[in-house]
Order: sequence, then structure tokens, then C-alpha cells
Amino acid sequence: MSKETIVAKIKELFKGDKVIWIVTLFLVLISLLVVYTSSEQLANRRNQNNTYILFRHFITIVLGLGVMIFAANIKYKRYSRLLLLLFWISVPLLVFTMFLGKYVNNAQRGIEIMGMTFQTSDLAKVALVGFLARVLTLRRDSLNDVKEVIKYVMVPIIVVVGLIFKNNFSTAAMLFVTCLVVMFLGKIKMKYILGFVGAVVVAGAIALLVLLAIKPADAKDTNRSRTWLARVERFFGGDKEEQEQDDKFNQVLQAKIAIAGGGIIGKGPGKSTQRNILQHAYSDFIYAMIIEEYGLIGGAFVLILYLVLLFRATRIMIRAPQSYGGLLAMGLAFGLVLQAMLNMGVAVGLLPVTGQPLPFVSMGGTSLMFTGLSLGIIISVSKEIDKVNNDERDAEIEVAETDS
Repeated sequence: MSKETIVAKIKELFKGDKVIWIVTLFLVLISLLVVYTSSEQLANRRNQNNTYILFRHFITIVLGLGVMIFAANIKYKRYSRLLLLLFWISVPLLVFTMFLGKYVNNAQRGIEIMGMTFQTSDLAKVALVGFLARVLTLRRDSLNDVKEVIKYVMVPIIVVVGLIFKNNFSTAAMLFVTCLVVMFLGKIKMKYILGFVGAVVVAGAIALLVLLAIKPADAKDTNRSRTWLARVERFFGGDKEEQEQDDKFNQVLQAKIAIAGGGIIGKGPGKSTQRNILQHAYSDFIYAMIIEEYGLIGGAFVLILYLVLLFRATRIMIRAPQSYGGLLAMGLAFGLVLQAMLNMGVAVGLLPVTGQPLPFVSMGGTSLMFTGLSLGIIISVSKEIDKVNNDERDAEIEVAETDS
């Protein structure tokens, strides 16, 4: 095989929206740098060193990129049935997780496969968006019928979000908002969407009250409903005296100290002073580490990367040859960017603690895999658009040459 052939095959693998590829590359580089410098506390706790932690994270990043490249080279139309299958697989997995799942951060959120913890909600997030994009495309002529919308759109959303809700409220809320955006883009009537939101809010409030009423304080699952309320109360003030006591070791306070110490240009790579104090500095609060080491300039750069991703997905949706591709790309991109905004909002103290990782930056396992899958699918849609546009341009050139 000649050198030219090898280069051509490599170029073929990385076709599609070049800006998204570049955004991904920057996120990966930032992830490797910051995880290495912020994982010292984790390394000490495990009697390991930063280099070993970085090596494991590097392997996970490579796997995530591998998933992305593989997904990007599958025609996006094939995802219609593939994601439908994954949707039907994710529902029983979520049920299993709810009752028999492995505890992650004091809640049943995953299942263990060959020694690795697999968070089923990560699968459900991608599968549900794909399911909705398919349904809204196939049934676009019957979306004025409220019964059809309830049966084929709202009920699946309620089932999946409801199964995630108890043990992972922030993920459930984030997925619900993403689904609302997909519904809106899929031309569901606004009055149906608003009615759906109202019904879910009322049902959620009732469910929360029931959980508070029937769960003892020493319940095995650490009573997630009380955890949610405690976080919200702490965020909005609560008992000031008690808060001041807690804040000595409070993650949010330590994150604020890290951000304040970063200033405009940051302390420099590896010079963080909060990395050994702030828990989960390598995952949930990695954005605070980015600002401490690279300043507001570094934090703004990361924010811009996610906004660019959302912009490119919007551009893909507008140019998509079929509504399915546009809805799929925009739904997945919006979910990733919303997750990033939640992570950043928590780090800077704008939102209560949620435990959401920063996509393709925070250290993690299944999160990186499914982020890679989502980005790969978005790239796949963009490749099809480029192909259609190139075919149209070639046809126009041929007509122009014939006329001349």
C-alpha cells in the first residue's frame, strides 16, 4: 500500500465538520493537562502516582476517540434503527440499575461489567435523543394529534427520565430539558410542550414529597431526596451558622478559592494550591482547576469551545438534508453543551452541586465513551451534508459547462 493511499484513508476517517474535530482535539489536550495536575489527591488516596493516573486517563481518552472515529464513519441514517434498539435495551437496564445497581457517589447509578462500572444513564441519554429524532421524523404528519404526541413522544420521555430521576436528579433534569428542545425543534405545538412541562413538574413535586415522607433518614440509599433538598438549601443560604461550619471543608467554597486564586492569567500549569483540598478536582470541579491554573482566559477559552460546538451543530441542523439528521445532531450537541454549562455553573457557584462531569475533559469511563459516541454521530451527519452539497455543486458545474 502506497504512502498516498494510507494518507487518503486517514483523511477519509477524519472527514466531516473540521471545526468539531478541532474542538475535540483542544478538549482532549486540556483534559490530559488538567487531569494530570489535579489528580494528586486521588493518586495519594490510591497509593499511586500522577503518571499512572494520567496513563489510565489517556487510555480512556483514546478509547473515547476511537468510539468517536468509528461512529463518525457510520452513515447517520443507520443510527435510526441502531439507537432505537439501544433505547429498548436502556429501559430494562435502567430498571435493573434502580433496584440492583452498583452504588456510585452514594446512589445506585451503574452496573458492574468485568470490573468496570457502567452508568446506564449515559446510554439512555444518547438513545432517547435518537429515539425522539426518529419518532418526530416518521410521525411529523400526525404531531397535531395530542394523543399521538402523548403516546409516542411524552410517555417514552417520562419512562426514561422517571427511571433516572430517583438516583440521579441532575441527569434526569438535564435530559428532560434536552428532550423539550428536541420536541420544539421537531415542531411539536408549544401548548403541548407547556402542558407536558406543567404535568411533569406537578408529578415530580408529588413524588418528592412522597419520598420525603416514606424514607427514613438512615435509609440504605442515603435518601437522595434529602440530599437534593440539603444542596438546594445550602445554595440559597440555609442556616448561615451551620453553613459557615460546613464551608471549611465545602467543595463549593474550595472551588471559589481556586477560581479567585487564578485571576486573569492563572497560576500556571501544575501550580494549583487547591488540588489537594478540593474533592473531585479531576472530575466534577475540574473547571475550577482550569481557571486556577490558566485563569479567566483559560476558563473563557473552554466555554467558547462548547459554544462553538453548539453553533456548528445548529449549522448542521439548518443544512441537514433530512429532519432526522438535524434533530439528532442538535439534540446530542445541546445535551453535551448543557452538561458542560451545568458543570461550569456549579464550579463558579451559580448552581447547586450536581455531580455532572465536563464532557471530554473530566476524568471518567462511560461518560467519555458516550461523549465520543455523541460527537461521532454529529460528525456523521455533517459528512452526509458535505457529500450532498458537493454532489449539488458538481451538478451545477456540469450544467454550467454544458451551457457554455
